[in-house]
Parts: sequence; structure tokens; C-alpha cells
Amino acid sequence: MNSWPVSVQLPVQWGDLDAFQHVNNVVYLRWFESARIAYFEQTGVLEGMPGVGPILARQTIDYRVPLLYPDSLLASATVTKIGNSSFTMGMRIESATQGRIAAEGEAVIVMIDYRMSRKVAVPDEVRRRIESLEGG
Repeated sequence: MNSWPVSVQLPVQWGDLDAFQHVNNVVYLRWFESARIAYFEQTGVLEGMPGVGPILARQTIDYRVPLLYPDSLLASATVTKIGNSSFTMGMRIESATQGRIAAEGEAVIVMIDYRMSRKVAVPDEVRRRIESLEGG
């Protein structure tokens, strides 16, 4: 896997900047979320809501280069591993202005039954859609 099948194009907003005049580190989390939700929409991860759905269990970010205003970026997501009740996603942000990767990360998503407050298996249909989208 790791073919970056889902990407969303996003602008750097003036309000994304911090006192050091570069994009604040917390904004990257929102951009990763945008790519993650687009991925969920394409694979039906959210279709079981409000009952069974995803919860973010862990997220890491490696910052490569600071982003500035103005710029536009490509936030991308892929699934790198599917387990019984969770899957791991690769995340990436590319700067159009700089032509390079600005940040990379990883997210662990656990499927839970929100009514019972317990983890559940990744639904077979969701697993099939992820594998189809990832080409494997």
C-alpha cells in the first residue's frame, strides 16, 4: 500500500500563521484530519455512524519544512496496515510553492461501537473498500 490514493487541496490561510510568521504546528493536525475524512468518505468508514465508527487513537507528525503564507498544499492519506479492529494511516502534506513535502505523519484509527463503548472489528465492507482503493 502507500500509494496516496486520497488527496485534498487546501490553501494556507492568513489565520494559520503564528507569531513566528509560519503555519502553527496545530494546523497540520486539521489538514491531516481533512485528508483522513476524505479517505473515510471514499471508503464508507463513516457509514455506520452514529453506531459503529472510527476514533483516532494515536497520531504522529514529523515536520520537514515550515509553511508560509501564501501557499497551497496537498494533504494526502493512505492506509498502510489493517488489523482486526484498527488500521494505520500514512499522512503527508506537500507545499505547492516549495515543491516539497512539508510534513509526514501516521494515524492509528480504531473502530468502536459508540453505543457500547467498545472496539469492534473493521467491517468487512469497509475492509474491502480500503483494499480496493489501495489496489491490493
